[in-house]
Amino acid sequence: MLKCVVAEDEALLRESLVQLLGQVWPELEIVAACEDGGSALEAIAAHQPDVAFLDIRMPGLSGLEVASAVLDAGFKTEVVFVTAYDQYAIDAFERGAVDYLLKPVSRERLAGTAGRLRERLQRGGQDAGQLQALLQQLSAIAPPQPKAPPLVWLTASRGQETRLILVDDVSYFQADSKYTVVMTADGESLLRKPIRDLLEVLDPSMFKQVHRSTIVNLRAVAGVTRDESGRGTLRLKNRPETLAVSQPFMALFRNM
Repeated sequence: MLKCVVAEDEALLRESLVQLLGQVWPELEIVAACEDGGSALEAIAAHQPDVAFLDIRMPGLSGLEVASAVLDAGFKTEVVFVTAYDQYAIDAFERGAVDYLLKPVSRERLAGTAGRLRERLQRGGQDAGQLQALLQQLSAIAPPQPKAPPLVWLTASRGQETRLILVDDVSYFQADSKYTVVMTADGESLLRKPIRDLLEVLDPSMFKQVHRSTIVNLRAVAGVTRDESGRGTLRLKNRPETLAVSQPFMALFRNM
């Protein structure tokens, strides 16, 4: 049985896509249905599926960043982008010979995509060079996603004390059940917000996921090393502990 990962941050659209896939491609096993890019990348690394349906715009890592990391890690996964982009980007998809689905996804369009994927899998999969070229083109033409200004301050608790913390002073965030641990040079505090919500309000150029439970401040990173398996370790400037980086997330630190 072929394996598939679905990544879509809108719950109703995600459930609809999973349901439609069950109808048009019943032999395809959905091994993970993810709500953000970091979870999708971890699921792809864990299951190495035959196919991944990636929403282009998700909290944290975008679908383009996930696909790029998948290429960098050498996984043989067919990528299908799910998008609400206008015609200018659809032209790029057509020239890149990579499958895409427009929202809302129709049963007929998905059935056609499933048929093309079956044929391509039988031929040995899509061309990695074509996918890489498309990713570069889409990254250049995609309009910035409108967002509120990045978070500057946050309120967190340490015991009975409520602390006001400058976001630039945070070394990293660590998921803790429904809450998030905030690590700074002088210790840890507890933020009553799940880590997924932070992905939407942090500056994406400075805060990066290293796996689904950890977001690191690049300003706090002293160095990164890679072992023989491709996994990485981050050394921090103001904290004694190190942070593990799983292999697919190492693509984010390629230039460090």
